Amino acid sequence: MVESPARPWLTIVGIGEDGWDGLAAPARAAIDAAELVMGPARHLALLDEHRGRTLIWPVPFADGVPLLLAERGRAVVVLASGDPFWFGAGSSLTRHLEREEWVAHPVPSTFSLAAARLGWALQDMACVAIHAAPVMRLRPHLAPGRRIVALLRDGAAVREVAAWLTGQDFGASTLYILESLGGPRERVRTVRADATVPEDVAHPVALGIDCTGGGRVLPCASGLSDDWFDHDGQISKRPVRALTLSALAPRPGELLWDIGAGSGSIGIEWLLAHPANHVVALEADPARAMRVAANATALGVDRIDVRIGRAPEALPEGQPDAVFIGGGLSQALLQALWARLSMGCRLVANAVTLESEALLAQWQADKGGHLLRIDLAEVAPIGSRRGWRASYPLVQWSVTL
Repeated sequence: MVESPARPWLTIVGIGEDGWDGLAAPARAAIDAAELVMGPARHLALLDEHRGRTLIWPVPFADGVPLLLAERGRAVVVLASGDPFWFGAGSSLTRHLEREEWVAHPVPSTFSLAAARLGWALQDMACVAIHAAPVMRLRPHLAPGRRIVALLRDGAAVREVAAWLTGQDFGASTLYILESLGGPRERVRTVRADATVPEDVAHPVALGIDCTGGGRVLPCASGLSDDWFDHDGQISKRPVRALTLSALAPRPGELLWDIGAGSGSIGIEWLLAHPANHVVALEADPARAMRVAANATALGVDRIDVRIGRAPEALPEGQPDAVFIGGGLSQALLQALWARLSMGCRLVANAVTLESEALLAQWQADKGGHLLRIDLAEVAPIGSRRGWRASYPLVQWSVTL
């Protein structure tokens, strides 16, 4: 016998700048019937009178979740911006609830309204939220002809983005300053990034960016040029990095442990492979650990989790989908990983010294996998002529547990 689901007690209502007038009948009915309406003060002010009590959602956002859950069973409405499930509060609430406990009524998101005002195709533009994130999150999207809509925290952020774009040699980009879309205070203004940005930009604000300029563009392929990364020489060079990423084979939503991260180049390219990917970078040298975080931020993937420590003692908790050993390779580390990792995890280790090469050869003989020797040489001057200058040969072991 299948029981009927319980009646939802929580209604998540997306609200736009047109307030009550922009709400559909089901959302209005939920607000009229609510015993409690929660939301930011700005959203609450957009409502008409209603019978329920109101509660301003606290800052930080997480502090409001226990207050909401304490009302479980009562008729509660939570107000959120536009579409609550597109860079909104929706999933932050529903992860604490059963599916039958809630219902949602969205209105057009800021991205949809921006596309409608600018005539841009939603599926072809990058939608980015940097109202609580570094402006460098835009870096992977910068390319001539690309279009971006970014959610910003305030008018000062518009000037920050414009200055940053100019510094990246994309100052010729056209900026569309989109204020209070969908409401009576709506305003759209156009300016070049390297021009003077208005001082009177009102919140809430989004920014349309039509990219133009001669700045560097991040390639989509693995194996970025080494000069994308700040390093002290401890870096997997471009050809080796491309082969290593190929062996690691990043897939959407996966977690990588980058052990002996050095400059962070492997972990950063793992993150660039897909926006849902994650990395825990383990580095024993504090200065290098700081460099890993700085490199990741500069390339728009500041979500990297950098930890100072030496493996195997400082191995993270949990289970990764893949592990890369770029430094600190030892018998103890391999034994610890083999005891910890789950079946299906992909392990890739690079070795340069004879001792490390012998260790990988032994483990490959015992555990299987693929052993690859990489010999690289680059052209270098020899007097008035040129010749091949060889790098140290590298041995790579890749295996799926």
